[in-house]
Amino acid sequence: MLKMDSHIHSEYSDDSSSKIDDILKVANSRNIDIIAISDHNTVDGTSEVLRKTRNTDILSIPSIEISSTQGHILGFGCEQTIPKGLTPADTIDRIHDLGGIAIIPHPYCFYRHGLLCESENEKLKIDAIETKNARFIVGYCNSKAKKLSQNKKIPSLGASDSHYWKFVGDCYSLIDCEKDIDSVLKAIVKGKTQAKGKGTSNILLSKYLFEKNLLKKF
Repeated sequence: MLKMDSHIHSEYSDDSSSKIDDILKVANSRNIDIIAISDHNTVDGTSEVLRKTRNTDILSIPSIEISSTQGHILGFGCEQTIPKGLTPADTIDRIHDLGGIAIIPHPYCFYRHGLLCESENEKLKIDAIETKNARFIVGYCNSKAKKLSQNKKIPSLGASDSHYWKFVGDCYSLIDCEKDIDSVLKAIVKGKTQAKGKGTSNILLSKYLFEKNLLKKF
């Protein structure tokens, strides 16, 4: 089993300042085998991390977090930008056309554009959902996602959703696959994953947000 954090934000997201090099240092220290830089509506972070992990022990999966009309969707395995503002169904079709898989991050978190707060999941070709997203205040949203995963047999993932490099790997997935991109994508679709980890400390998160917003003023 390999350890994967499939949802990390870098400085290429407008709400993160994490450098790729810092993300990689934490991933190495936490023995994470597979990472994905899933920045908002851009693959610039993916392009950089793919270059920097070539011939290293860490496998990087190309990814992007896309803002659809009803919430966020990860285009996991996608190296090209997918336009924001499309319907969820059209966004997922674009992901599949590019050979990627559609993962729904924080699906029931309304204050972070959780897709399933508004969309009917029965009509969407969802490949996997996050059932352990590390950025939560209470566990209700993760619990609801876990129930959906179990009831509908939708593959389950854990991810840090880190916007600050120190939080990389707080939640993660154990995945039964070979260490290559195609094997990772197939293993997720087949449900060969286990969501693991703990929530990011709300105290540390509040401290980070305070310092980040304070620095903006000066």
